[in-house]
Amino acid sequence: MRPGPHPETAGPVPAGTAALRDVVAAGGVVVLSGAGLSTDSGIPDYRGPNGSLQRHTPMTYQEFTGSAAGRRRYWARSHVGWRRFRRARPNSGHLAVAELEAAGLVGGTVTQNVDGLHLAAGSRRVVELHGNLDRVVCMSCGDVSPRDELSCRLSEANPEFDARLGELTALNPDGDADLSDEQVAGFRMVGCPRCGADALKADVVFFGETVPRDRVEESFAMVDAARSVLVLGSSLTVMSGYRFVLHAAKRGIPVAIVNQGPTRGDAKADVRVDAPLGEVLPGLAGALTAS
Repeated sequence: MRPGPHPETAGPVPAGTAALRDVVAAGGVVVLSGAGLSTDSGIPDYRGPNGSLQRHTPMTYQEFTGSAAGRRRYWARSHVGWRRFRRARPNSGHLAVAELEAAGLVGGTVTQNVDGLHLAAGSRRVVELHGNLDRVVCMSCGDVSPRDELSCRLSEANPEFDARLGELTALNPDGDADLSDEQVAGFRMVGCPRCGADALKADVVFFGETVPRDRVEESFAMVDAARSVLVLGSSLTVMSGYRFVLHAAKRGIPVAIVNQGPTRGDAKADVRVDAPLGEVLPGLAGALTAS
């Protein structure tokens, strides 16, 4: 027998929960997840009540590729943030999605997140639309290497920097930390381990960069084969994720949205639940997978 309800699910049932359960119980669900799903893992979102965009402007692709100073600033901030980011673990929401997939109700997940937590939770069919921070790619020769390897090389090249900054607390959804220009000063970048070029980039899609076509096509194919699309923790502000909601609505595929606060896709939603994912998803998985 499955254990009783999670403590965090106790209390009033959010409006729309019964309709959400009916949609997911029918199976064939494709999940579209955003930064709001990872906040309970200690990674902030962009646009929530405490979203990082209120204090932080993400690095753009144009600035990163067009300026050595921009790359140095990005890697200094990302080097500090990585030490916390890599310690993040799947929360009850990620685990619930994996449980629903294992039960045959979720057919796959398209995530806008770069934290790898869906895979760590046990989800098998995951399209990481914006990539994953645990990889580094050289824009010059195409070499792909592990992020932990680069972290070690950067620590060796910047012993004073590591000792001076220590552990910072202001982490952003893209894995970097808030640092001033004074804190960044003196940081030394390292070159590609294969070709030596100053062209290393986290293997993620920056703001202003195009999502690789194969990921987009696979995501559309998943939506086309779905009975419903379940949006979790995304305001759908950027077209990168919103287009899949538009596509589903155009094809008559039901859309359910669980998010705290309004989203760009609310008018397209057949089911809308405004509540914390950590409350809704464990209860949903418990109700639908109990033996």
